[in-house]
Amino acid sequence: MSLNNYGVLKGRVLDSKHGSDASPHFQILVEGEEQTKYRVSVNIKSQSYPSEVLYLVSEQFQSEDLTALPSLPVGFTDIKNNNPDIALDFIRGNLFDPKQMVPLPADVEGPDNDLNEKLSYYIQKAQQEKAVLYAFGQRWGPENNTPDQYFGFTPGNGIHDIHMNQGNVGRWKRDNGTWQDGGLLLYFEETDSWVGTFLAFQSQSWCTDNQGNAEQPVEKCNYLNYDQEARKAKQ
Repeated sequence: MSLNNYGVLKGRVLDSKHGSDASPHFQILVEGEEQTKYRVSVNIKSQSYPSEVLYLVSEQFQSEDLTALPSLPVGFTDIKNNNPDIALDFIRGNLFDPKQMVPLPADVEGPDNDLNEKLSYYIQKAQQEKAVLYAFGQRWGPENNTPDQYFGFTPGNGIHDIHMNQGNVGRWKRDNGTWQDGGLLLYFEETDSWVGTFLAFQSQSWCTDNQGNAEQPVEKCNYLNYDQEARKAKQ
């Protein structure tokens, strides 16, 4: 199987909230089309061992995927048929070197050492400088007249699974698929620059088949020992 409503949300950041032990997600309030509000819910803690989420940010992000993004309408765009012209795939899209990812805890004492703080820095910068946010993941809502539980807008509406969505095992295997990975891209218009933020779970395998299922267990193919050049040669 795969994600049911994969796509990309384009909009402007209005607000954000740190995650907590009770709710281990960093929340972002985004304004889309015609002042429609969306909540972007970003996992900052894994339910599988180990709990630290893999994190990578690129302040000089460059990708062929970017050429199609500026022409997208504001709001949520449904990505059909795993369209590689828009969709993200950490493995097939060669977006970055997974060996550069770092496992980070959700929230610990000290400055600039956890996912809450890392995400908050760039999201607050995006809010202040009115950057364009592109959030890739799975859509939920609108939820009739139910207000959003974090920001209070009605109806509740948003996007989650802002992380790698392949190589899962166990109960999360149903979410596996290719060209449906999550991520946050920020475009800063004044400097004509992009920042890319990518997250994955340490329990996910980086060797996946054409359905996004693990070809090898994570012990044999994880972010540290994944052979990116061998994958390119195989393609």
